[in-house]
Amino acid sequence: MLTHPTHDRLLALGFTGMAKALEEQRRQRNVEGLSFEERLGLIVDREAVERESKRLVLRLKYANLRQSAVVEDLDTQTARGLDKALFAKLASGEWIARRQDLLITGKTGTGKSWLACALGHKACRDDRSVLYYRVPRLLDALALARGDGRYPRLLRSLARVELLILDDWGLAPLTSQQGRDLLDIVDDRHGRGSTIVTSQIPVKHWHELIPDPTIADAVLDRLVHTAHRLDLDGPSLRAPKAAEPDSVTATELPIKAAKGAKK
Repeated sequence: MLTHPTHDRLLALGFTGMAKALEEQRRQRNVEGLSFEERLGLIVDREAVERESKRLVLRLKYANLRQSAVVEDLDTQTARGLDKALFAKLASGEWIARRQDLLITGKTGTGKSWLACALGHKACRDDRSVLYYRVPRLLDALALARGDGRYPRLLRSLARVELLILDDWGLAPLTSQQGRDLLDIVDDRHGRGSTIVTSQIPVKHWHELIPDPTIADAVLDRLVHTAHRLDLDGPSLRAPKAAEPDSVTATELPIKAAKGAKK
């Protein structure tokens, strides 16, 4: 059996998963009891898994998510007003298929960016294209692109992704030009893709952040009125836990020692 030439030919053709599976079968004794179709099926399945893994790596690289967050790691015990039923529904990704939007608001440190990145990661795993931007940096990138002629191309890249994450919206009031840039983005994506916007500013005050009232009306009309909302509250998750006192009383010592013995 020409195992090695076949293995090399598979690698040359780009079938790395099949090549790995063939080599694994060659080393296993129990595969001799499998039929040709069963062995071929295992090899093809391995190739499919390998290709999906490569696609996920490329999607995550392109998405450039700010945090390594996954929905399975969500801390449901922390009191921050999170609608767990809604988040579970959002994690299914159906709202992205329907090209709907999501607004996540709350005080600093309540996990807005983490939740957005977790949903972005899940969308990548569901074979959807994702792109993450902090709004201040995106606006700077658009200003530079306008100067060197890349503005239309950048807008097209923002428009074609299935999920666009705009993080830290509203850290500072926009200029008139930045308001028009934002309108270009949401107008191109309206009804064509989904957008997540995170902000420390309550949605009711977003209109005040855009200097031109007409543009503000247009932006909010396309982005706010039909969007899902997660309104977070509670203490910052970044706050350090209270440290243990430096000194303890005699009655506290046994308790403290007992705690240490459990570790």
